[in-house]
Amino acid sequence: MRLATLRSVASILLAAAPAAAQTPDRCAGHWTGAIELPTAKLAFELDFTRQADRSCAGRIAIPQQGMTNGTLKDVMVTADSVRFTIADVPGAPTFRGTFTADGRSAKGAFTQGGSLLAFAMTAGPSPAEAARAALAGFDAFIDSARTAWKVVGLSVGIVVNGETVYLKGHGLRNLEKNLPATPQTLFAIGSSSKAFTTFAMGALVDQGRLQWDAPVRTYLPWFRMRDDAVTLRITPRDLVTHRSGLPRHDLLWYNNATMSREELVRRIAWLPLNKDLRETYQYNNLMFLTAGYLVGSINGTSWETGLRQLVLDPLGMKRTNFSVTQSAADPDHSLGYRVRRDSIQGMPFRDISLVGPAGAINSSAEEMLKWVGLHLANGKLGDKQVIQSATLRDMYRPYTPIAGLGQDAELGPTSYGLGWVVDTYRGRYRAQHGGNIDGFSALVTLLPRDNIGIVVLANQNGAAITELIARHAMDRLFGGARRDWNAEALARSRVAQQSAVQAEQRKGEARVPNAPPAHPLTAYAGVYADSGYGPMTFALERDTLIVTYNGIRAKLQPWHYETFSGLRNPDDPTFENLQFTFRTSAVGRVDAALVTMDANVPAVVFLRQPDPQLKDPAYLARFVGRYQGPGVVTSVSVRGNVLLWTQGAGAPVELEPEHGARFVIKANRSITLEFKTDAAGKVTGVRSMQPGAVLDWPRLP
Repeated sequence: MRLATLRSVASILLAAAPAAAQTPDRCAGHWTGAIELPTAKLAFELDFTRQADRSCAGRIAIPQQGMTNGTLKDVMVTADSVRFTIADVPGAPTFRGTFTADGRSAKGAFTQGGSLLAFAMTAGPSPAEAARAALAGFDAFIDSARTAWKVVGLSVGIVVNGETVYLKGHGLRNLEKNLPATPQTLFAIGSSSKAFTTFAMGALVDQGRLQWDAPVRTYLPWFRMRDDAVTLRITPRDLVTHRSGLPRHDLLWYNNATMSREELVRRIAWLPLNKDLRETYQYNNLMFLTAGYLVGSINGTSWETGLRQLVLDPLGMKRTNFSVTQSAADPDHSLGYRVRRDSIQGMPFRDISLVGPAGAINSSAEEMLKWVGLHLANGKLGDKQVIQSATLRDMYRPYTPIAGLGQDAELGPTSYGLGWVVDTYRGRYRAQHGGNIDGFSALVTLLPRDNIGIVVLANQNGAAITELIARHAMDRLFGGARRDWNAEALARSRVAQQSAVQAEQRKGEARVPNAPPAHPLTAYAGVYADSGYGPMTFALERDTLIVTYNGIRAKLQPWHYETFSGLRNPDDPTFENLQFTFRTSAVGRVDAALVTMDANVPAVVFLRQPDPQLKDPAYLARFVGRYQGPGVVTSVSVRGNVLLWTQGAGAPVELEPEHGARFVIKANRSITLEFKTDAAGKVTGVRSMQPGAVLDWPRLP
């Protein structure tokens, strides 16, 4: 009651003061200052705001201590003095100071617990106002760089201290229809999606439903890696820090439209590792897929539903989606493009929703700034703490080293955190993640200590411009000398392009001349399969061998002997220059195809699959009967869809089908059996073949 009375009196006095005596309200604007520690200065920034009831409120940031949006309490600001306390901090840290005559600065004492230190602060433009001034001319740089790199269109957004200071589209989202790119245009953000997955995991950690360092099998008992020791030890943290020991194996999921996420995660059990767990950094999308599947499994929902409930809906990211088919239905979406030999070409959408947790999100610069803002607000949305700030900061911690000190002193050592790449840029701590998927590139950058976020979305495949725009923006925002990163990168790109053209022109030098295939092309046609990668088909169309895997087709050019090389498919060049080497068995039949699906492990051996009819009981019945061998009678019978061979009084053994009427004894693969037929197709006998011996077994009546 007394406080209300005092406020009422203050309001009356303020209202009664003559206009000529009014002074600028000290409870307004942005202030920067520092506390004088014994050995250094502790910098802070604060903002005062006059409330509707005429009380004064404020927020403080102390970057060196990780505080970005601390609340002030007991704020008292008069014409000549100021006092406030940082809320929810032990020791009641309190500032008491006196304004200079012009009211533009203040000095005083800072107390916390038993400590007494001096402080000083000065009024000035807010970080957002300063940022807008620093970005004058930024448009011209973006347009110049976009033209130089032949980027069709992009959108850029920058947020400083919770305020959007830049949000614009540049160029076109649709070249053919001349449609402009806007801040609302949807782009594929690729692997920038990974931070959404780790955010969802962090929320489960906060709820006590997930532990970063418990074995994955705690939550998915059936989960397996090919190495049993890794299976037992690998944790959710390992899944999202690229230290699983598994190389990328991206061709397993790329363009895969037949598997479920669970099936894909189960296939990991068959994929070879090349490193031990936590030995080194190896980027891996399949591990992030597993992490997203784990999130959905714990939630009892899909990964998409969990993210929409946790992040997208609360932030109002209504148009952000998880599939290019959803983006294509939106009236303001971008098409994808690539540059090939200096010409701009359209790229079809690639639906990668199967591995959504690793990179399938589509969003706009406008909506991505809301996501960035949540991070810069320490995981707080309004009055709701969506995720604990300590959990969020853990995501920017370096867990897996990527690169040490490089040649450029302005770029610090790079590591991988939890869904973020962490390093320093000109001494500023940075967490960022790029994204690249067919026709699109993205970069999301956080500078948590500087309360800055940058989003760059481009419709160019493998674009360098995203990082260049972010660096140029940071140079402007931080002040000081600007480095022409763009000119340096363009010069390197020209050299690299020339080198690539020369290398491609010389690729034939690795070919053995005048070395034709070892068999007629018909001998290579068939279905081949691997336990991890699944089936790969080779078919003869006219006089050309065609490979098909996960729906991707390519013509094969005989290279030398039993090696073929993939030719460019304009619709999907994935298999261009990929080599396929066939293997001939001891009996002269092509029985396998060796393909380097991941360069970090030996070639995958795709075994030739038997003709489907050799597992058809009705077809197998034609082989049933008795056959006379040297001094022994053998009977052939069918059990289910398997042919059995019983020699004399021995136990029946399984025959494994190969092709046509040929089988191999499963218990002794050195023996091949081929059933013989007459002109009418009736089985007349069987020939057994093994090293050093061939026998004919006539069929008995």
